[in-house]
Amino acid sequence: MQPVFQVWDLSLGYPGKTLFEHLSFSIESGTTLAVLGANGSGKSTFVKMMLNLLSPLSGEVIWPAGRPREIGYLAQMAEFDSRFPIRVRDLAAMGAWGGFGMRRRLDREGHMRVAAALDEAGVLSIADQPIHTLSGGQLQRALFARVIMQDAPLILLDEPFAAVDQQTEAHLLTIINRWRDEGRAVVLVIHDLSSVLDHCTHALLLGGGHANHGSVTEVLTPERLVSQKYMSESQAAWMFRSALGDTKKDTSHV
Repeated sequence: MQPVFQVWDLSLGYPGKTLFEHLSFSIESGTTLAVLGANGSGKSTFVKMMLNLLSPLSGEVIWPAGRPREIGYLAQMAEFDSRFPIRVRDLAAMGAWGGFGMRRRLDREGHMRVAAALDEAGVLSIADQPIHTLSGGQLQRALFARVIMQDAPLILLDEPFAAVDQQTEAHLLTIINRWRDEGRAVVLVIHDLSSVLDHCTHALLLGGGHANHGSVTEVLTPERLVSQKYMSESQAAWMFRSALGDTKKDTSHV
């Protein structure tokens, strides 16, 4: 697989506060990277660095094939002003501005792409509804439609399931899986370990001044989750017992 993004000996933080040091890894096409950590561990800071909104304290950021012209980005719901006076279809169409230009009208093909994105996200039926009338789940689906319209090789999702129910989360995960299967690289800040275990190929665990990257099973061990202050010992023990029980249950039918 082709590396899309690489960091070498990266240290990230702010003046007077280092969040982690000496991190080296690459994000490859066709992979899904979950970024996890306790509050204040540097998850959103890492995303800002990838968006070139924040410089690392030290280390090197490398784009082997050059920085993509377009990076699909979905910010935290709290950062989005839903009072903006536009319709759902207008919000989705904003994702195409990079290709069509802000002052150009969408042609027939563009309108078809918007409709297809709204349909995949599950909000075509409310395409003409003002976004200020939407529920949290509907708005997040509409924002996913905007990311679909960006058609980017690298997609960054900052807590995409924070304001949605389980049914909506499951639907949005099918979109993320489709992006991965198409060979896009997806980076998502996420808290739900079950979704990470089921849908992500790699994990970046931040916390306690450390950063660990690797496959999901390599990184998300009970010992590491405790040492990096992601969960308590009792929570980690419960998670380990549950995982072990599932394994026994699955193998009992073989």
